[in-house]
Amino acid sequence: MWRKAALVALMAITLGYFYRTNPELPERMLQFVTQSLPQYEPIAPSLEETIARAWDVLITAPTKQWGRVAVGVNACIDVVVSGVGLLQALAVDPGSGRDHDVLHSKEDLKETFIHFMEKGAAAERFFANSEVFQSIARAAAEYPGAQLYVGGNAALIGQKFASYPELVVLLCGPVGPKLHELLDEQIVVPPESLQETDEYHLILEYKAGEQWGSTRAPQANRFIFSHDVSNGEMSALETFVASLEEFQPGLVVLSGLHMMEGMGRELWEDRLKEAVVAISDVRNEVPIHLELASMTDKDYMSSIMKEVMPIVNSIGLNEQELLFLSQAGDGPHSDLPAWDGIPDVGRVSDILLWILEQHGRADPESEADLTRIHFHTLAYHILATVDGHWANQGAAVAAGARVASSQACGLQAVDVSKVVLKMPQRFYSSFSEPRESLVLEASSPVTVWSRRNVSFHLSPVLVCKRPLRTVGLGDAISAEGLMYSELASQPQSEH
Repeated sequence: MWRKAALVALMAITLGYFYRTNPELPERMLQFVTQSLPQYEPIAPSLEETIARAWDVLITAPTKQWGRVAVGVNACIDVVVSGVGLLQALAVDPGSGRDHDVLHSKEDLKETFIHFMEKGAAAERFFANSEVFQSIARAAAEYPGAQLYVGGNAALIGQKFASYPELVVLLCGPVGPKLHELLDEQIVVPPESLQETDEYHLILEYKAGEQWGSTRAPQANRFIFSHDVSNGEMSALETFVASLEEFQPGLVVLSGLHMMEGMGRELWEDRLKEAVVAISDVRNEVPIHLELASMTDKDYMSSIMKEVMPIVNSIGLNEQELLFLSQAGDGPHSDLPAWDGIPDVGRVSDILLWILEQHGRADPESEADLTRIHFHTLAYHILATVDGHWANQGAAVAAGARVASSQACGLQAVDVSKVVLKMPQRFYSSFSEPRESLVLEASSPVTVWSRRNVSFHLSPVLVCKRPLRTVGLGDAISAEGLMYSELASQPQSEH
């Protein structure tokens, strides 16, 4: 140690001596040393780094921001727990798997869980017996390692909005004591929305290769079940609409229609008519965004498309919901059974245009209000808007993509070492029509094109390599996109 110190001191004294006797010598020595070292070219930033930097410049706030946002109507607590661990705690023995459309007992739960665990497939079921379900929910909430999260699209969207301190957020939905405790304190919950018990959705997870009895999971997945009548019947909808008069929001966000599908055709047919009446009561100058979610009944989706979509201004949906919507309405590419890998941009563009032309206001003579669709998939997002109705959509689609990249990794900002660009850098504006060849520019990552009077803004997503939590990601994407969106200054049509 002392030898190194002595050597450094000696070098310093020597340089000092040379400087005093010949002041130019140290500089010449430095030039010689510098020129002798190998010269390295600066490393060019990766595509991911270039895109992340470009987002930060591109994402600018709209000139007029929302001050008050009302969100409703599905809310619950997600209890995430080990499926095998919980069933063992319930003193249920392993056995053979068998699917049940509706669960009535612990035995039904066990058989259905095993049925899907064997396949490594995700599934969701309704638990009909309220008392048995409540006992299972209590056991799940108390199970060691169980994680309790805010659940339900409306509550999750409300939570995202509440991360903006200048925004006042109203949340209507079935809010029990535990959910109220988990919600951001900035969120206003009307007294009529508070109830004595929480609505629990139990999410039973299993790992790849996990064994229970003779059952072995081929891959990691989850099985979800609930006894959620409040959300299933959208019982908070009328309360939600009634509270808007006093709250006076600048924006209304509606979700939970998908929950009614499991309650049976007779209920959803009547309840959907009542929902349309309630939504029509919203003041006509207030834009309404509808967040869609997974559905399997084509008749129900078709009814939503015909009755609800024309009376809202904006919708948010993912690739499964988009294709199912086209299949339910015999739209473009409806013969496609499922997407093969990353959804083709041209096909997605065709379906988005069809929705806005058939059920929106792409035709200026149309009485429909729908003028904006926020589409999100793993590798990219598209905002499709009817010209003249929305502003700042380049920033809005980039903001939604940026939050997908950071939140999936469990971070507040994008870490370029943890994400990867997955979307193709060349794509087309349509799959079938005369089409434009488009190129993704990393330094200007929002690609814009037009088809008739509809504009498309596309941003790539920097996909998280090791996602920590993807539940509620679509809700965060839609909320963030809406935060950066702005109504164009023109009178709105009546709902």
